[in-house]
Amino acid sequence: MPNDTASNDSPVLVWFRKDLRLDDNHALCAAVTTGRPVIPVYIREPEEAGTGVLGAAQSWWLHHSLKALAASLHGIGSDLILVTGSAEATLSRMAKETGAGTVFWNRRYDPNGIALDSALKDRLPGSGLQVNSFSGQLLHEPSRIKTGTGGPYRVYTPFWRALENAGEPDTPLDAPETLIAPDQCPKSERLEDWTLLPVKPDWAQTFSEIWTPGEAAALERLSDFVEERLDGYKHNRDRPAVDGTSRLSPHLALGEITPARIWHATRGLRSIPAEDVTTFRKEVVWRDFSYHLLFHNPTLPTENLNRTYDAFPWVSDPSAFDRWTKGMTGYPIVDAGMRQLWRHGYMHNRVRMIAASFLIKDLLIDWRRGAAWFADTLVDADPASNAASWQWVAGSGADASPFYRIFNPILQGEKFDPEGDYVRNFVPELERMPQKFIHRPFDAPAAVLKAAGVELGGSYPEPIVNHAMARDRALAAYQQIKDAA
Repeated sequence: MPNDTASNDSPVLVWFRKDLRLDDNHALCAAVTTGRPVIPVYIREPEEAGTGVLGAAQSWWLHHSLKALAASLHGIGSDLILVTGSAEATLSRMAKETGAGTVFWNRRYDPNGIALDSALKDRLPGSGLQVNSFSGQLLHEPSRIKTGTGGPYRVYTPFWRALENAGEPDTPLDAPETLIAPDQCPKSERLEDWTLLPVKPDWAQTFSEIWTPGEAAALERLSDFVEERLDGYKHNRDRPAVDGTSRLSPHLALGEITPARIWHATRGLRSIPAEDVTTFRKEVVWRDFSYHLLFHNPTLPTENLNRTYDAFPWVSDPSAFDRWTKGMTGYPIVDAGMRQLWRHGYMHNRVRMIAASFLIKDLLIDWRRGAAWFADTLVDADPASNAASWQWVAGSGADASPFYRIFNPILQGEKFDPEGDYVRNFVPELERMPQKFIHRPFDAPAAVLKAAGVELGGSYPEPIVNHAMARDRALAAYQQIKDAA
């Protein structure tokens, strides 16, 4: 029989997942409120469960984030227990070892997480564990935001309005100051034995040039952004050479900070233009919208939301895909983005759209291949945002950019990186190219190339495709599926 969790003083298990924080952690705060000992646990579930990190870059982040969380928990009185195994077996065993009668967790909203948690809620009471689940990963529960006809949203702007009409998110909860440690803790595995850090350390070592994982760094980054960069955000967010974005996405991806805490930090800022605050909030809400789409369309990461695109004549070109991943396409803004991704596990959002459009529409390579590469190499990899954003660029998703909107990588570079500083930073072989040709070195006269030390086809590649011809090919392919529909 399950323990009487309302009247005894048995320990409470708090299962951390993608909520690696103390601040605004509803499950942790509820456990503290019981007045009973708290046992924090992180379970490395089997890979086939599909609930862990999305790739190698995020594994690097997870290692450092768990290290930071363990230190924070130890500082307030209880140690983080690391365990490998299935959630059901692990939690059931820990309940027997510790006498715990309850497990608290914050909800997951990806399909695998939902399915697993639903099964656990049915099965764990048989092991003597009652389950209490809480919100916190999103601003609002995706099941509760509905259209006038009671269905899910497929267009962002009405979704944004619905979220506005739903009222302000709850005020975030402060982190607990102390935890009551149990008399006896289960044995923890060693984080170092999990080998989360990449096999090629020379790759991930450069991540630390711009990133510090952990809750403290997330809160500091939020404060710095609001004070220094929120003013002017609407314009600066599209300039990749400018430090004009929040860079909170990897902290959000593993739950080191909540969207409610971010939203709360943007309240009452009379000195910041309202358009900057609104534009930033809309970016935060795009994440909610992506989870709304994933919640109602569980196959979003693998299947076209618009099934017309199932007939799209994708091209299999391993060599072109390899050149795209390595930032060797011959189009500087694309190459800079892909090299930034490899160097920092991150790419500026404007450049993500340009690089994705190039793969899908200039190279005609299936968006799913690009999404898989991003999932493996982004520290902010997110199952909802990654899938929704790639489908948005491809034209196959919800509220998608029309397929015939094909970014010209030359014009995009000249518009958003007009001085060429972003390109020069990540494509150093073009460092001496004059501004006029920095985004189109293939148009530069021989004397200009020589003066800049650039040899097309040597030190820097010739364009992998002719953009104008590739655009025509893409539009013809699109017309083909339209005619067949």
